[in-house]
Amino acid sequence: MKKSKVLYRTLPALLLFISVALNSFGAPKAKQMYYEVKIYRIKDKTQETTMDAYLKDAFLPALHRAGIPTVGVFKPIEADTAFGKLIYVFIPFKTIEQYAQLSDKLIKDQVYAQVGKEFLNAPYNNPPYVRYESILSKAFSYMPQFRVPTFTTPKSERIYEYRSYESATEAKADKKISMFNEGGEIGIFESIGANAVFYAKVILGSQMPRLIYMTTYADMKSHDERWAAFRIHPDWKRISAMEEYKNTTSKTRAYLLHPTSYSDF
Repeated sequence: MKKSKVLYRTLPALLLFISVALNSFGAPKAKQMYYEVKIYRIKDKTQETTMDAYLKDAFLPALHRAGIPTVGVFKPIEADTAFGKLIYVFIPFKTIEQYAQLSDKLIKDQVYAQVGKEFLNAPYNNPPYVRYESILSKAFSYMPQFRVPTFTTPKSERIYEYRSYESATEAKADKKISMFNEGGEIGIFESIGANAVFYAKVILGSQMPRLIYMTTYADMKSHDERWAAFRIHPDWKRISAMEEYKNTTSKTRAYLLHPTSYSDF
């Protein structure tokens, strides 16, 4: 009888706790998406012009027809020349099957073939890019779907920060991902208004094991203010000092980008 009374009294509180936990930011709610990031390296303005025309007029419309309505295209900010001329294309997929089927859909898309023929049939001695890298990743469970930010500033002023965190071992990489999820790092970014687009574990690509993510800001001033707030945030100081999260990354790279005029966000 005593146990029944205790359970009766504590059950409402327990149910409330579970309800809050399930509905709080970061709780797993939906199936995890997959993201492809294609990074094109170009050498000059001619290649850049060809790439822009292909992406704007052929590739993005073809992706839209294939059931991918929102695609991001980004270029490094003017001051960031350390990594050369690059174009980043972010493609979100609802399932891994959608990713696997995209190539066949593009092959069958006659409009894509016609509009993109200058790019697709470029001669070997005049290619539209130097090389490109393709990175496939899976969304973190605590932010299973990407999110499109909304800003009133012009696209040319917006800052998209794309980050890559490499780890020494897979175990360390998983622990860093846990730091974002269960540890609360995603929640810290949310609380300071960093406007995350995605967080994801790389499952196919270079420099593995690693994770990648993207946060966004209305302009550079907002970017600097948000990162200053992150560094002094008490929760960041707490979790970054925890022994279990020590040495989880071996190399961190940050890339500051602007969206192109034809990017979907």
